[in-house]
Amino acid sequence: MWKAESGDVVHLGDAPEGSYVSSVDFSNDGQFLGVGIGSGEVELWDLETQTKLRTMTGHSTQVACLSWNKHILSSGCGDGSIWHHDVRLARHKVGELTGHQGEVCGLKWREDGELLASGGNDNVVNVWDGRIGDVAPGTRGTARWTKRNHTAAVKAIAWCPWQPSLLASGGGTNDATVHIWNTTTGARLHSLVTPSQITSLQWSPHKKEFLTTHGYPTNAVMIHAYPSLERVAEIRDAHDSRVLWSAIGPGGDVVVTGAGDENLKFWRVWDVPKERKSKAKEFKEGGRGSTKSGILAIR
Repeated sequence: MWKAESGDVVHLGDAPEGSYVSSVDFSNDGQFLGVGIGSGEVELWDLETQTKLRTMTGHSTQVACLSWNKHILSSGCGDGSIWHHDVRLARHKVGELTGHQGEVCGLKWREDGELLASGGNDNVVNVWDGRIGDVAPGTRGTARWTKRNHTAAVKAIAWCPWQPSLLASGGGTNDATVHIWNTTTGARLHSLVTPSQITSLQWSPHKKEFLTTHGYPTNAVMIHAYPSLERVAEIRDAHDSRVLWSAIGPGGDVVVTGAGDENLKFWRVWDVPKERKSKAKEFKEGGRGSTKSGILAIR
């Protein structure tokens, strides 16, 4: 864990011997961390005490993505299934969604918990109803709608924070396209072809722009205006190899990227609106952390 106010890095724990960490996601309140394991387990960690609270088993292959909705931790698996785990219950599995023929590699709850979006190695985007009922044996959730416009795996998936009906999805090498969907009607509103595979997507919380990260051949970080889709900025070779992941800080101004070159880079992408500056001031100005001076301006 990297702590913004100090720049300190804390070693929380390790994957079980012989396996690896395949996904991570903070709970909505920031108190817990969900950890997906390559052998199919989902772990729950308490961040304050830095202890593992439980291990939830059941998946047959790696847990490629995780997403929280209150006390429900949803996991996307290599076999194409999505499970809902209620972390409060001993019998944690409270739902299963089967709508992918390949690994689920993108998974995001909408902030209000009404909808869940998933992307798969089968090039499919699904949007699911968020209501989770009791699971009788043999019952499976079915998608509210399914889109097959992408021609490669859909790992990049993101809900728009200021227009909740908007969902953005980005495709891999043979696709390299962003599609923007209206999840109320199921309509595709916009499409943007980019120069290379799209590995992650982030909307700005306070500006009508979104960011994409890319793999071969550009290894780029790009910013696009919405709804014009004009290119606002691009950093080619942002890393020495594929940019694989990104995450946006709670202030909405800093994005961190992780890549195959084993580096994490922190980018100051967007300004914080004036009324939010006081909260973000400590983060922006920094304390004793060495990472502070290493935050990169993107434009």
